[in-house]
Amino acid sequence: MDGSIIVTYRCPMRCKMCNIWDNPTHPEDEFKPELLEKLPRMRSVNITGGEPFVREDIEDIVKVLLKKTDRIVFSTSGYFSDRIIALAKKYPQIGYRISIEGLSCKNDELRGRQGGFDKGLRTLLELRRLGIKDIGFGITVSNNNSKDMLDLYELNRNLKMQFATASFHNSFYFHKSDNKVTNIDEVCSDFDELIQRLMKENSPKSWFRAFFNLGLINYIKGGRRMLPCEAGSENFFIDPHGNVLPCNGMEHSCWYDTMGNLHDVATFEELWSSEQAKAVREKVAHCPKSCWMIGSVSPVMKKYMPQVLPWVIKNKLRVMAGGRVDTSCIPFYHVGNNDLQGIREEE
Repeated sequence: MDGSIIVTYRCPMRCKMCNIWDNPTHPEDEFKPELLEKLPRMRSVNITGGEPFVREDIEDIVKVLLKKTDRIVFSTSGYFSDRIIALAKKYPQIGYRISIEGLSCKNDELRGRQGGFDKGLRTLLELRRLGIKDIGFGITVSNNNSKDMLDLYELNRNLKMQFATASFHNSFYFHKSDNKVTNIDEVCSDFDELIQRLMKENSPKSWFRAFFNLGLINYIKGGRRMLPCEAGSENFFIDPHGNVLPCNGMEHSCWYDTMGNLHDVATFEELWSSEQAKAVREKVAHCPKSCWMIGSVSPVMKKYMPQVLPWVIKNKLRVMAGGRVDTSCIPFYHVGNNDLQGIREEE
């Protein structure tokens, strides 16, 4: 399974689509690195926040997690570039996704910090100079930055970096309830263009990213998830207090629950197999939201590869023959999904 560790809710950014910075944790309330010794072996771990490099003991957290997984990737603003570079020199196998929301002016407007784009880009370029391979941009597409997404993609491609995308959404995590794409046609058109470009690449990873971005078009248009959500089964989150969560997309207006707290159990397996964990999985199966975020989508894309692969092959062949991916045709894969998942009561 995949794990995401939210090490803090503190953050130096002032992003318009996220209010974590206005709802920070206190350092004394955040879990100690040794708590993570209870975690099982995982396929991959994402370390996120807030801004993870706010924590002065972040290297101690990394040392524990390196015993639990072969792949660690940070999601970071790049604000604490000196700390990032120092850690990268010690642990060159770790990956980094610098959150950048557009080119210079648009990024600094959306992230609320002047000079943020320059700092993030410089951090990535220095990581590249050091020979760190698993690096790239991560962009959250909101209103009026989707054109910049395409420019960032080209920058990433020419720098031979990774490119992660998301659409903004509402959740307890962001303390937001008004994140909604309003220029739907424009944003979906730009995602369509991104998909066409991804499918022209020679990398199979890019072809599967095209499938993921098709899911973002579907999400923005209000469609039901193409694949079922199995959050809390194929992946989990741990918040700064040690609570184990199925995902970071829950909203109090829909539902919110934890599977338990790592402080209260001797082993992760005890929590994972508890009645409370089973109850949370049942809530996931009936969740009315249709989130499409990489943390919960990537595990099910891998699990249901026999369903996803034909779409990838068919559309790659179509593009090779001079055609285009038809993004108006959204597949839905019924692989034992609960029929109520992704259906809001008013629907």
